[in-house]
Amino acid sequence: MPTTSNGGVDLYYETAGTGDTVAFVGDIGYGAWQWGWQHAAVAGPYESLVADLRGAGRSAAPSGPYTVEDLSDDLTTILSDAGVRSAHVVGAGLGGMVALHTALDTSRVDSLTLVGTAARGDGLDLEPLWGAPDDEADLERSLAAGLSEQFVDAHPDAVEQMVGWRAAEDASRRAWEAQAAAVADFDVSEQLYEITVPSLVVHGSADATWPSARAEALATGLPRGSYREIDGAGHLVHVEASRRVNDDLLGFLADI
Repeated sequence: MPTTSNGGVDLYYETAGTGDTVAFVGDIGYGAWQWGWQHAAVAGPYESLVADLRGAGRSAAPSGPYTVEDLSDDLTTILSDAGVRSAHVVGAGLGGMVALHTALDTSRVDSLTLVGTAARGDGLDLEPLWGAPDDEADLERSLAAGLSEQFVDAHPDAVEQMVGWRAAEDASRRAWEAQAAAVADFDVSEQLYEITVPSLVVHGSADATWPSARAEALATGLPRGSYREIDGAGHLVHVEASRRVNDDLLGFLADI
């Protein structure tokens, strides 16, 4: 699978399908497993590009703290290496912030789909989402913090599978803290009017970590923003409500 390097930091990504590129940028701590459902839905009518953030998965984990600008530079490096001039960018949590920064700073974003994210990261308590990759019980506990209670109760096999993926791909504590610093320092709430690409904001109503009020404010602040709230879903809305999110994503892309 392809890798590239940004300032000596090795970055892993993979692509599938043909057509316009949809690039997925993940949330704090999680490996590329989080996009398995969207990757499968998009690859075919589009080219799907899934990258591991620095600090997670098969990408390198340099000393932190990281900034959203660092991670945006990583994304544009990956796009260049893949021969992609511009892409529809889908970002979750921290990845949504990376997508916003990239849209502000470059002309490489054709549209934004922003999942469980916000225009600013001050005051968020991300700690419940942290799970030690070598501690299965801790991974399960922290995974439950990102999902609704209803999903956890109804899909124990899926939760078990995700725990296995997390053990293999998720960030170490040091790298997680470096990524968390990027979230805490991010604020583009006064610059949203500059982002004129079509934008879809998707949020779970039961997200206990990233308040839905911030997501609504994000959608309102984007000149071409629209908001979809998925009732009862937690922070990992693209995981637990994958069919709904996929339908919204593909419908949004088809209408651009």
